Amino acid sequence: MVVVSPAGASAVREALAGESFELVATSADQALATLEERAIDAVVLELGDGPDGTTLLGSVQDRWPGLPIVLVTGDASPERIAEVVGLGASDLLLRPFAPAQLLFAVQKALAAAEKTAAAPPPPRAETGIVFGRTPTMQALRELLEQVAPSASTVLVRGESGTGKELVARALHRLSPRASRPFIKIDCTSLPETLIESELFGYEKGAFTGATAQKLGRVQLADTGTLFLDEVGELPLTVQAKLLRLLQDRELERLGGKQTLRVDVRVVAATHRDLEGMVQKGEFRQDLFYRLNVVPLWIAPLRARRADVPELATYFCEEVVKASGRPPVALGADALKLLASQRWPGNARQLQNFVERLVVLCRTGTITEADVKSELERPVRFATETGTVGADAAEAPAGTAHEGGLALDAIVRNAERQALVRALDQAGGNRSAAARLLGVSRTTLYTKLEEYGLL
Repeated sequence: MVVVSPAGASAVREALAGESFELVATSADQALATLEERAIDAVVLELGDGPDGTTLLGSVQDRWPGLPIVLVTGDASPERIAEVVGLGASDLLLRPFAPAQLLFAVQKALAAAEKTAAAPPPPRAETGIVFGRTPTMQALRELLEQVAPSASTVLVRGESGTGKELVARALHRLSPRASRPFIKIDCTSLPETLIESELFGYEKGAFTGATAQKLGRVQLADTGTLFLDEVGELPLTVQAKLLRLLQDRELERLGGKQTLRVDVRVVAATHRDLEGMVQKGEFRQDLFYRLNVVPLWIAPLRARRADVPELATYFCEEVVKASGRPPVALGADALKLLASQRWPGNARQLQNFVERLVVLCRTGTITEADVKSELERPVRFATETGTVGADAAEAPAGTAHEGGLALDAIVRNAERQALVRALDQAGGNRSAAARLLGVSRTTLYTKLEEYGLL
């Protein structure tokens, strides 16, 4: 339970006395931090005279759609009530109120959320995604299905490994463009000098080595969907051209003079803080607004641990199907243990871990002991924030004996420290960090992911 009102905290404690609720936050900053770290059942939010409460409500609804929110206000004017009701919260209470009223409102909101979560998800084939049953992911599914038929630009946001590309492909699959091309470009996989030509193409003779005309990814996606993965990594020069594409649906190839029109739906994804990048001048504000027409937030796995069993079961089935081996199932205790972990690498990390469990399983059932065994290996499969860097560097595979020194341990530790220093000197700018290290951005990202620094 989160209460965003220091003044209302005592009333909530009184209302919830003897109930199975825990009050874990009493301020806006504390609430946002708590929502990032753990699964929360409901929010009680006090709306004052200023815009702060409304702004916070919008942030919570955008990032944790479907989370029950009970609003409290002391302004009983018809205009204020009409405004508050239009904000889309689960319930509204007017001050003063009795503790029993608050308890009833919270219980009613939770019951409604549980009913939504209990509804069977659509067949997986419709979207290609396992959404799970948590209100957050069910709300994401509903919004995705609502947005997919349109041509609006969509910005998919979430941490690395949450499944942003799967969401982008689902948007395409459920759209009228489903039979047309889905073209992806990973903005981290190409050096800055090549991104522009890959996106927009070039004419023969545009530069040394341009011996023939080449169509860019934008033209290849004409009448279909263009997916810009990690759009926050685009250099500013290319951002300007992308802005023109979004505004006018026009482009010019490198070295060309002809303006070409395209019909393309743009879906972008990022794990970066674009708002912070705008403030630092690293990302164009006008481009951010053009991309952020419809934002879709994917919650991290640690905030929706109830979805872990369904995800793990699906990954297990997929590994068995792909390997052609006899059926393997995850036991109930094994699923419970998996759901208790934090999974900082999100669904991708869980998927890799389950694949390892299946490959090493000698029977038809993966037990709790099997999961514990893999979690406790000398090279720990990190499920807690920070263990990737510390444990993997200090006790990597190859340690010959206790107290011994392994060359790969020394090398990995030095490599990780170099990455951290470069990022620090570059102020978090990964392109600049790559230049400091003398490596390509692709190499940098591979190493950052390897050491859990993304």
